Amino acid sequence: MKLTLKQKLEQLPSHSGVYVYYDATGKILYVGKAKNLKNRVRQYFSSSYKKAYKVEVMLTHVADMDYVLTESETDAFALENTLIKKYSPPFNILLKDDKQYPFVKIFTKERYPRVTMTRKVVKDKAKYFGPVTGSIRELLELLNELYPTRTCNLNFDNIPANFRPCLNFHLGTCSAPCVGKISEEDYSKLIDKCCALLRGDTAEALKAVAAKMTEASDKMQYEQALKYRRQLELLQKLSETKVATLGRVVDYDVFTVCCDGTKSAVNTILVRGGRVVCSKSQTFADAGIDEAQTLAEFIYAYYESTNDIAKIILINKPIEGGAELAEYLSEKFEKKVAFNCPQKGERKKLVDMSLENAIECMKKSVAADERKYAATTGAVTQLKELLGLKNLPQRIECYDISNVSGVDKVASMVVAVGGSKAPKEYRRFKIKTVEGANDFASMKETLLRRFDRLKKQDYRFGAPPDLIVVDGGMGQLKYAVEARDESGVEVEIVSLAKREELVYVEGDNQPRRLPRDSYALNLLINTRDEAHRFAITYFRKLHGKNAFVSELESIEGIGKKRLIALQKKFKNIQAIKNATVEDLAATEGISKNVAENIKKHFEE
Repeated sequence: MKLTLKQKLEQLPSHSGVYVYYDATGKILYVGKAKNLKNRVRQYFSSSYKKAYKVEVMLTHVADMDYVLTESETDAFALENTLIKKYSPPFNILLKDDKQYPFVKIFTKERYPRVTMTRKVVKDKAKYFGPVTGSIRELLELLNELYPTRTCNLNFDNIPANFRPCLNFHLGTCSAPCVGKISEEDYSKLIDKCCALLRGDTAEALKAVAAKMTEASDKMQYEQALKYRRQLELLQKLSETKVATLGRVVDYDVFTVCCDGTKSAVNTILVRGGRVVCSKSQTFADAGIDEAQTLAEFIYAYYESTNDIAKIILINKPIEGGAELAEYLSEKFEKKVAFNCPQKGERKKLVDMSLENAIECMKKSVAADERKYAATTGAVTQLKELLGLKNLPQRIECYDISNVSGVDKVASMVVAVGGSKAPKEYRRFKIKTVEGANDFASMKETLLRRFDRLKKQDYRFGAPPDLIVVDGGMGQLKYAVEARDESGVEVEIVSLAKREELVYVEGDNQPRRLPRDSYALNLLINTRDEAHRFAITYFRKLHGKNAFVSELESIEGIGKKRLIALQKKFKNIQAIKNATVEDLAATEGISKNVAENIKKHFEE
């Protein structure tokens, strides 16, 4: 007999493991790990334990749970991460930006060391500088200009006789050790200067680039001067940090968390060589039982997507299982890692600074959420009130017609769900039955076809709409309503006229003028403009294709296969006009005689 959720909660063991929450459909909502499953899971369902709003929201969807026992909490970390990656539960922290920061790598053990970029820090006796949070390409270009080192993989023990230096030497970005243009001693000095610059000693480089910028400006070489100015800005970032500079050569990773009950914000600061090289804040709507659990999950996910770690990790909240997580990270990165929750001194200042950034991120995120809500869900609610609609227009479909003098008539359907664009729901129509330029009839045909699908419960064009918006005035609205009534479907329809942005509603001969600053009107305008853009794009594509076909079909010797071959190679008529006879004859299936016919056709 299948156990109920209540029975499973009563039988939880006091053992380390991973627990999983499911909704009524069997979808995984949340994956967590615990040193003691019984204590941790019961916290979620205990009425005496104060829980954040986001946790309460998740619990309203939980219909079942399961768990897996592990040998240790370290094993629970690994299993939890595997399940999160596999199922992407909506209430877990999911790091979308998992791209590793680049480093500058110098192969110091080579005879003539190379300076390159890498995203992997490994134990290979090379020197690594980073992580680089700006443009790594611009930094490497600057290093090559200031200290021209090689970028090739040339074997210096096997250089051919009469070998000639590459283009980089002539451009001044390589000192050409391959042909003896620089001694090993002088090349070593270049590498030393390069390393000093990457450590933040930029005085010499700043002076050299400033002189180049002045010289270029005096010679009115303004593009070069602008390039040197950008290099000066880059050097300034290397010599300074936006947040803080420590007096000692130390490496720290700093993580702080704050929550407002609805979401969490985590700030990450990376300190390398006593300088803050990175500060990044992110917000999440996770369902961690408290801030400490959220922080632990974030740290684990973070180090699964990077290969760089400091030996000391500073945090603002002691985390449950911190010793086990530190042990896991030590094994993963093959060096001793420890967590520290400082209460005073230099480390505490770093943690406080990080927490300030997390709190600021939270404030901005809340404000952004409020603006987004007003422009989407709020706009939908406002639209219902202002237009007196029967139903909340959760799904809005907007239609527009596009053609030139009745040729290549097309229609577009764009969709807004909950006030936000839903591009995957967009559809387009070729008008089939209407003769000439009749936008009213074209709109009616489009909607009849849409309504016919709804009657047949064919939802390949999407779910039934709550509101249909047509581009135009009273005339467009009339034809749209006729299509609906003939089809026998039930849906509210309005039209939005350009210029004055007046809204026409059924049963009212007078248009409605919505407040210009209302979110409801902005939603209608944006949806209408998107429908117009989508229709125009489709028309141009179809019209260009038809023009291509009609133009070439009149040329002697051009059949369907040759037409396809020409279209595939030249894409458009202008490219064919500019092509030579030889270019045309090189097309599959096109003989020289046919190529000459094509060329003659466009020269007449």
